[in-house]
Amino acid sequence: MKIAIIGTGYVGLPTGVGLAELGNEVVCVDKAEAKIEALNAGKLTLYEDGLEDLFKKNVASGRLGFTLDMKSAVRGADVVMIAVGTPPHPFTKEADMKYIHAAAYELAEYLDGYTVVATKSTVPVGTGDEVEAIIRKVNPEAEFDVISLPEFLREGFAIHDFFNPDRIVIGANSERARRVMLELYKPFDGKTEFLLVNRKSSETIKYASNAFLAMKIHYINEMADFCEKTGADVREVARGLGLDSRIGKKFLNPGPGYGGSCFPKDTNAMAQMGKKYGVHLNLIETTIAKNDERKAMMAKRILDRLENRSEGRVAVLGLAFKGGTDDCRESPAMDIVKDILHENRNVCVYDPKAMGNAKGILTEKVTYAEDAYQACEGAEVVAILTEWDEFRKLDLSKLKAKVKAPKIVDLRNILDAEEARKNGFDYYCIGQAC
Repeated sequence: MKIAIIGTGYVGLPTGVGLAELGNEVVCVDKAEAKIEALNAGKLTLYEDGLEDLFKKNVASGRLGFTLDMKSAVRGADVVMIAVGTPPHPFTKEADMKYIHAAAYELAEYLDGYTVVATKSTVPVGTGDEVEAIIRKVNPEAEFDVISLPEFLREGFAIHDFFNPDRIVIGANSERARRVMLELYKPFDGKTEFLLVNRKSSETIKYASNAFLAMKIHYINEMADFCEKTGADVREVARGLGLDSRIGKKFLNPGPGYGGSCFPKDTNAMAQMGKKYGVHLNLIETTIAKNDERKAMMAKRILDRLENRSEGRVAVLGLAFKGGTDDCRESPAMDIVKDILHENRNVCVYDPKAMGNAKGILTEKVTYAEDAYQACEGAEVVAILTEWDEFRKLDLSKLKAKVKAPKIVDLRNILDAEEARKNGFDYYCIGQAC
């Protein structure tokens, strides 16, 4: 099939690469000229584990291309996927739909022949109706169906998730559109469950899923606080919870709070949709508030280990919102560093992949190191904020020689507490009597 994907971000690009790998002809279109130039030059514009090799392979095969020209991308396409951003409105926190609407207005003009227009972005319930109305207004003669095709790609694992989906949700109000999408995803037939639902149900599934996972993270963080006070070990508690098939093992890792481009945005949008329809989503609203409080509490934990809050050097290891990605949007690490900076002028940071994105947020307010050991030189506290494997493998004896005071605040529980103490560190972790 010929597929056009509008947007080349953390959803559009891995999806485009994956569909090309399945044998489709894929063209990704974006308005960012520098991004398209880089992609056409064979340079990835984001980091995602496992993406680079497949990207190069499919560009070389001719199955994957990039353009600024909407017309050439959409003309003759069997499926057009909208994968643009839906950032939170700065005041209302509702999903900002300007990019979705702009894409719909532009693509509508170039539809020819029957086309399935699939909304891949996370969008409020009823967006499919809006996109359909826009296309009919711009191009009354167009033959098309609008469907909801939510993505469930975890950043850092997007390629794995594309090829190993838990489920494929197709929200279509037309049998013809369903047939097209079942043909597109035929390689997954027998390997996963296909959920064929109406469009509004599909739009709701995505938000409901992300809100539930955010609540699950908040829950295990609360259990971690409880364990610290009682002498229980949250790691053991999490294992006990996870072995219950009704609960499951995933998203039971305590830490500094959830972040990234999805959970903060989608929980806020879901809460706002609840208000719009007169439904009070109290669990979600509480999760949002408590997650913000947690990040501030984690910053205080780090600052409390300094003898002089305003002068003691803090080394921060990890800036991305989680390991495996360079995305710093709504990263707990960003908020924690900012809170530390309110009381401290001496912060040095390092992340294996996210330094470029972090600089765009933190600017020159911190010092940037070339590796973890350089970041820790002269530090009175080492704070681990992102669960990179590189930090799990730190040479603690080498690290001990770099720091001024041997204190580690591990907000991801990735180090072995006994090993850290054996190397002379005061080790503080999450959900244990550290």
